[in-house]
Amino acid sequence: MRSLIELIRPEVRNEKPYIVAGAVEVEHKLNQNECPFDIPPDLKKDILESFAKIPFNRYPPAQPHRLVKKLSESLGHPAEGILVGNGSNELTHTLGLCLMSSGSDVVMPRPMFALYESVARLYGATVHGIAPLSDLSFDGDAILKESKRPGVSVTVVTSPNNPTGLSMSFDVIERLCEESAGFVVVDEAYHEFNLEKSAFELLRSYPNLIIIRTLSKAFGLAGVRLGYMMGAPAVMQEFLKARLPFMVDVFAEHVALELLKRPEIVEERVRRMKTGIHEITQALDVMPDVEVVPSQANFVLFRMSVPADVLASQFAKQGVLVRNMSGYPELTGYLRVTTGTDDENKAFFRALDSLRSQL
Repeated sequence: MRSLIELIRPEVRNEKPYIVAGAVEVEHKLNQNECPFDIPPDLKKDILESFAKIPFNRYPPAQPHRLVKKLSESLGHPAEGILVGNGSNELTHTLGLCLMSSGSDVVMPRPMFALYESVARLYGATVHGIAPLSDLSFDGDAILKESKRPGVSVTVVTSPNNPTGLSMSFDVIERLCEESAGFVVVDEAYHEFNLEKSAFELLRSYPNLIIIRTLSKAFGLAGVRLGYMMGAPAVMQEFLKARLPFMVDVFAEHVALELLKRPEIVEERVRRMKTGIHEITQALDVMPDVEVVPSQANFVLFRMSVPADVLASQFAKQGVLVRNMSGYPELTGYLRVTTGTDDENKAFFRALDSLRSQL
């Protein structure tokens, strides 16, 4: 068996699988930054009834052209400059396949969504992580300095940042596009919650800019798996050569097209989630034994004097899942909670009050 395992690329053998800890069945699941609202029942019924008329025995288009066209119309970006994938996570491997290889340098701030660093290592690239400032915000000057070095193929930032919820200023992103040696990738999974201007405004001016978005958060389609990548049409058409066909199934495309016809549903969800995260942040901020990080996403970081693993376990015992973020060295001791429904948010605070009373 050892000889067989050694045939697997060492970059793969050296990685760890991406597993979300604490994936247990509890009543209130607030650990994965999901939208707490499912598709309205009447819309779900209409979608399922219309989908039943679609033949299951036929391949979908190699690429989801109808969804690309609709996104192009909604966003005002050329269809040739949009790629749709089986979730934005899947698109990170296209990014790695096209821009990362042995000998290439990749710049990323820390802490940041761990999947990007994993993908870079899988493709043999060298990752240059840039530590945050003392308040966990981006060290823009350090990121800019590192991104200018010859040999840097790509600089990746997530804004608002997962896992901190903090945004990079629009001005710094523009400077990155202007001054970086290679491509600049901005993951905008939480852009609907961002107080900063979107990097989308820079797309027409900077052909080295790539934006990745998801329909898992504000749209509430985490279970359907859809994301998209935008860039200069000439760049995206080169990336298309690295895309596998049939990655987006007909059901996922069908659901997305129906939801995109109803932007008021997404707008109302975003409003409710913004309200929820504002109320959670305010409530945590006045607790003397809790340290909270202001967020521009649908989640918030906080910590107490008790170790994060102990707290997460105690929350779970009271029926509430939160995420222990201590896997990131910069976030030792922190927990992350996603805003949920009103009942879920109340359950979180009941559990928190109970835990605080025991300290």
